[in-house]
Amino acid sequence: MSGEDCLFTNYSPAQVAFTHGNGVRLWDARGREYLDFIAGIATSSLGHAHPRLVEAIAGQAERYLHVSNLYRIPEQEVAAGLLIEATRHKDLGLDRVFFCNSGTEANEAAIKIARKRGSAQGRYKILATHAGFHGRTIGSLAATGTPRYKEGFGPLPEGFFFVDYNDLEGAVAAVDEEFCAVLVEPMQGEGGIHPSNPGYLSGLEALCRDQDLLFMLDEVQTGIGRTGSMFGFHHYGVQPDLITLAKGLGGGVPVGAVVARDEVAALLVPGDHGSTFGGNPLATVAVAAVLETIHDEGLLDSVQRMGERLRAELLTLDAVESVRGLGLLIAAELVIEAAPVVNRCLEHGLLVNAVGPKSVRFAPPLIVTAGEVDRALAIFSRVLSTFAPSKEDGAPR
Repeated sequence: MSGEDCLFTNYSPAQVAFTHGNGVRLWDARGREYLDFIAGIATSSLGHAHPRLVEAIAGQAERYLHVSNLYRIPEQEVAAGLLIEATRHKDLGLDRVFFCNSGTEANEAAIKIARKRGSAQGRYKILATHAGFHGRTIGSLAATGTPRYKEGFGPLPEGFFFVDYNDLEGAVAAVDEEFCAVLVEPMQGEGGIHPSNPGYLSGLEALCRDQDLLFMLDEVQTGIGRTGSMFGFHHYGVQPDLITLAKGLGGGVPVGAVVARDEVAALLVPGDHGSTFGGNPLATVAVAAVLETIHDEGLLDSVQRMGERLRAELLTLDAVESVRGLGLLIAAELVIEAAPVVNRCLEHGLLVNAVGPKSVRFAPPLIVTAGEVDRALAIFSRVLSTFAPSKEDGAPR
């Protein structure tokens, strides 16, 4: 029996296995080179084998990996301080951090916080959005607005209600006295890379203030520089009560976080919630290395420039109907099916993925250069030309 035969079959991976990487490039077992424009699903924020991240992880491994949250963890405290500072925007920010291991765990913690806050008044409902994605565990799955992820796993926890993304009127109409929170993404990620409309998030914030709801933003995919600001909410002039993070936070090391205002964080007292591995020294030195590198290398400005370059050039391609997204989280809407394009890109040495029937996601490491963007565009253009699409007829010729 091969090693592959020993694994669950809940994934259907492409038949390529990588042996090592450097920067935005990966190499497979045959020595073939690839441009990584998916970054482990927007996770490898500093690319592969970044010297600063490698040094931080290796140095920590030589000291100690894990002691648990029974004791103070200095590395966790340093990372928390950097993360709190990173939330500051126009003199506003968040105050406290809870570390866990993933985005779904962060959203589970957020749901528990919201439920606890509302419990005394019998308020338990949480408003979320159709096509939203918040994770695969039972609680975060219940908050996810995509039915296909839920099939076969019911009954799920009750109390989650869904409206269309960007439908502020629908949100206002849905809320009653039993609601305790709103949970949305600043830009839908797995739902197809859909940014929020002007006024949508500020309107949700106003609704939350008026109805005394927690305003919770899922920044698992949009956070840590991915959109060209440190967090997606920085684009919209809003101040959430709580955000959830993961993906790019550790540059590939599994780590998640909830970052919240003081009075929100205070809702969890000893014994209410915890994590054996959450915030361990290895994960949190990675967090610190990522945050420091983004700052020291000026990556936010670079993400904005590279994102604009990528968007502009994608729009020139005949097979591209439109382009959505912010920074380096971009979807190209095609006039043909996306899956065959993604597969052929892999054959030509470019890693992207589909986030819709005709949507291709580009989410390269934040360190990507202009030359690498241009090279990826050249590959993508060449692949599209093999399908010979037309914007007029929307079909291959």
